[in-house]
Amino acid sequence: MAARTHTGMRGIAAVPSYVVMQPTTLCNLDCVYCYLPMRAADRRMPVAVAEAVAASVNPWAAAGRFSVVWHGGEPLAAGREHLAALLAPFGPEVEHHVQTNATLIDDAWCAFFAEHGVRVSVSVDGPRERNAERVTRGGRPAYDRILAGVAALRRHGVAFSALAVVSRPGPGLATELYDYFLDLGCDVLGVNIEETEGVNTRTNARDAGAVTAFWAELVAAWRRDPRIHLREVEWSLRYAGAVLAGTADELLPRSLDPIPTVAHDGSVVVLSPELAGFTDPRYGDFSSGNVLATPLVEILAAAGRTPWVGEFLAGVEACRSSCPYFGFCGGGHAANRYFELGRFDGTETEHCRNSKIRLLEGVLEHARDHESPAA
Repeated sequence: MAARTHTGMRGIAAVPSYVVMQPTTLCNLDCVYCYLPMRAADRRMPVAVAEAVAASVNPWAAAGRFSVVWHGGEPLAAGREHLAALLAPFGPEVEHHVQTNATLIDDAWCAFFAEHGVRVSVSVDGPRERNAERVTRGGRPAYDRILAGVAALRRHGVAFSALAVVSRPGPGLATELYDYFLDLGCDVLGVNIEETEGVNTRTNARDAGAVTAFWAELVAAWRRDPRIHLREVEWSLRYAGAVLAGTADELLPRSLDPIPTVAHDGSVVVLSPELAGFTDPRYGDFSSGNVLATPLVEILAAAGRTPWVGEFLAGVEACRSSCPYFGFCGGGHAANRYFELGRFDGTETEHCRNSKIRLLEGVLEHARDHESPAA
């Protein structure tokens, strides 16, 4: 059903829709599937880096909606005082989000979120038995501490999203997960099939039928009680509706969002936060500059000249010309290509198959199974 003619998504936009900031490399957990390379080290972002980023971000936010996403490591491991100092340079129009494992959240953190208007997203993979790979540095289960943090959020009326990683899709899992998150109290849910990225070298090759069935089951669970915004499913339905209306080409932005990730030291990696902290003999450290030396707005204006970025854009064009799903995914993600294929100008990856192609096929499978009989 995916249309093949897509005229948008040429090059990289000069202005992003959000910036990812790494307040510390440290994480207090040691999740088995984590991709981060330096999560045992506490390298904190200097306030000067936040000030440099804010100099570009504040004018963007004044012109329209703009978000800063604090993503670690575990951002709360930076401490309230330091995180407050990093937030301070940003203007009141900036929306702040934090992706957290919730284990450090207590009453004081909830007051912090309320005071600074920080939107919270919690990483948790479902019921206790689904979180076996989310462990402390001592190898102990983190689930009870996660729930304690969520309980604090609910006690203080702090709205939160949830993000779940699915490593082994199987029958019944999607329904179990959806029901769990309904009870948890989140208002938005994102679901990621585990990815081969960074220091996580486990294969993400999955049985096609099992993954498609997982997504179809998740759609069915959501439709029975759609109180949660289900990120992947709602985007799929929006795309399917646009295809039927003949407006699918209007869904993709005209240019790729650069998604700048500002590491703790001020270095900027575009397009894929997962590349930050890694180096390669061919591409160096993947950065396009450092905000302590060059304004972020100038770094993004020149990002297309970063060698690996040019290679990735060639891969996007290869996807555009060869893949019927291009209008749905826009050419995939740079980090998935690099960590799966070893370069950026390849095309289809296991991530594409699991989280794009089989997602859309699962939505369509559900639609076929539940279409009304002809009158």
